[in-house]
Amino acid sequence: MRVLDEDRDVKVDNLSIFLTKDEAIQMIGYLEDLVKNPSSHHAHLTSEDYQKEITICIYDQQNIDSFHPRAKKLIVEDE
Repeated sequence: MRVLDEDRDVKVDNLSIFLTKDEAIQMIGYLEDLVKNPSSHHAHLTSEDYQKEITICIYDQQNIDSFHPRAKKLIVEDE
């Protein structure tokens, strides 16, 4: 597991996420789709006002190169 605070460009080791029931249902759907269709390897869950966003990614050794350089560094080096 890797977590990146994209606003500050730092890894996060401890994170709490608070979702409404509808947001949780939407996230479950995204995760199920990512597991079934790994070629899409990411999805975006946004708040109703589009001010907050969670990007969910699936990574493995075969698709690391498809991520942008900062994400690759986080995945490989956990930094």
